[in-house]
Amino acid sequence: MGTWGAGNFDSDTAADHLAELTGRLLAEVTEAMAGDPVGIEPDEYWGVTVPCNLELLLTLNGHGWVGVALPPSGVIRQWQRTFMAVWERTIDGLEPEAGYKAERRAVLTGTFERLAEAAEAAG
Repeated sequence: MGTWGAGNFDSDTAADHLAELTGRLLAEVTEAMAGDPVGIEPDEYWGVTVPCNLELLLTLNGHGWVGVALPPSGVIRQWQRTFMAVWERTIDGLEPEAGYKAERRAVLTGTFERLAEAAEAAG
């Protein structure tokens, strides 16, 4: 097909690039979720960046560009269960300020839920 429009993401090359980019984001999340749970605690690198990767996937998916692929919603929901169990088990040890815990829980839950819904909509 080659090029189908004048947009930055309207070509096979751009779609391939997006597929590689989303593949890297997903590979990082998959690896982090399968690794030592300590790595996804709220004050650890992957505990912060896994939700960032999910939000980036949501943003890219929201544009409807060819090349963006999401995992099945069942995988996302399993990630959510795993991630949130670690988060709930460890957040109090960080002595969060009043209100932060509920606000952060809502943001995290919302991110996983929106991604799972996007994956379901994508088919």
